[in-house]
Amino acid sequence: MAQIDLRPVRISRDPARRSVQLLVGLALYGTSVAMLTRAHLGLEPWGVLAEGIMKHTGLTFGTVTGVVSVAVLLLWIPLRQRPGIGTVANVVVISVTVDLVRAVLPDQHDLGWQIALLVGGVALNGFATATYVGARLGPGARDGLMTGLAARTGWSVRLVRTGIEITVVAAGFLLGGTVGAGTVLYALAIGPLTQALLPLVVWREPEREEPEPVH
Repeated sequence: MAQIDLRPVRISRDPARRSVQLLVGLALYGTSVAMLTRAHLGLEPWGVLAEGIMKHTGLTFGTVTGVVSVAVLLLWIPLRQRPGIGTVANVVVISVTVDLVRAVLPDQHDLGWQIALLVGGVALNGFATATYVGARLGPGARDGLMTGLAARTGWSVRLVRTGIEITVVAAGFLLGGTVGAGTVLYALAIGPLTQALLPLVVWREPEREEPEPVH
């Protein structure tokens, strides 16, 4: 499979379509996280941490998600990572959407509905991730931390991501966050899902037409 270029590209190129794609992707991502929290079968790694902090602070899930994102952004400074418009939107849109969806989506206790929310949430998360990343308007806070650490340490992105997520899950679990089948399913499925969907939604720079030769 050909390498997909995901480097940020300035907003002046096709701004309307890419801005809409970014916002839709982030809103769907927040929705998917809310679905996982209501399934109670295990959260994605950063969700485990957010839930654990929420239980000790009394803040809403979305607020904690935003605070954690800002804290992660501060770690970008020594890593010399540069945020884009997508980075800022990531913090705001996901945090707000999570709380809005949680306000209307009740907790599920029937196993059938729990499984439906879990599977649907993971699938939607994969599509949402591909959608907002494919807009190429700047990485999310967590994505930038991963790529920044990989660049500074020389370690592979896979190794850095695994290390970050193990640390986050462990911290969240110790704080009382929910770890379960959903956590495992997310870890196994999110990479392949995102990779499969990215070619369908990634923004590509228009190819320049070669001038016709003058005779």
